[in-house]
Amino acid sequence: MLKPPVPDPGNSALFLDIDGTLVEHAAHPDAVRVHDDLPDLLTGLKRSLGGAVAFVTGRDLKMVTRLFGDLGLPAAGVFGVERMLGRELETQSEEALRVAPVFQALERDCATLAGVFFEHKGAVLAIHTRAAPETLSEVTALARAALKSLPQGYRLIAGHAGVELLPEAATKSAAIAWFMTRPPFRGRMPVFLGDDTSDESGFDWVNRNGGLSVRVRPEGPTEARHALASVDAVHDWLRRLACAEGSPARAGPALRRRTMPV
Repeated sequence: MLKPPVPDPGNSALFLDIDGTLVEHAAHPDAVRVHDDLPDLLTGLKRSLGGAVAFVTGRDLKMVTRLFGDLGLPAAGVFGVERMLGRELETQSEEALRVAPVFQALERDCATLAGVFFEHKGAVLAIHTRAAPETLSEVTALARAALKSLPQGYRLIAGHAGVELLPEAATKSAAIAWFMTRPPFRGRMPVFLGDDTSDESGFDWVNRNGGLSVRVRPEGPTEARHALASVDAVHDWLRRLACAEGSPARAGPALRRRTMPV
């Protein structure tokens, strides 16, 4: 696959996955390491693109703020179940109450599987097996059985190191489409960077709407038309975008890592 070109920042709307794209995966979601200068780079991109930069992530927005601080970036959390543009937060709290008993029962069913971590995110449940890869097939089977007890439209997405149960409306494509109808994103070319199965709907939407789709470390088939080899390669590409002709932002020195406590 080809490396992505650097688009015109004045005509681009940038959407960024977090885990596996901006930061490396970790055995526990709270243990990811964030480069010290990454928030400054994202702030520079926000200036370069006239504010048209947003996180589109499976993380909830409280965790996004914990990782990056209050950058004032628009964000879609929990695959779009949470949406933030400006200071107003939209969420689906009623759905979360309806599915909580099913999620809790599934966690009890997996209690004997060492190394499996459950992340309850309101209407979405993420089950992480990165620390215990041998459990992935059993966890997937149990989650598929639990799917029958969830409201109509719920689906299961299997990733590299776990599975997620989420409602029909929770897709990265829907989140990107929502942003693209609103300023400062409206009228620009969508650009989306992601690394996993849950990002594929976003790649497809961006392709169909004349944008730039980029998968990080692609393994197997993907809808993305471009690829970057690593998280470090993503940072390098973002620096080039921040410093593109006509951009006021300037990239900082080599990035340093910080560790989030578990």
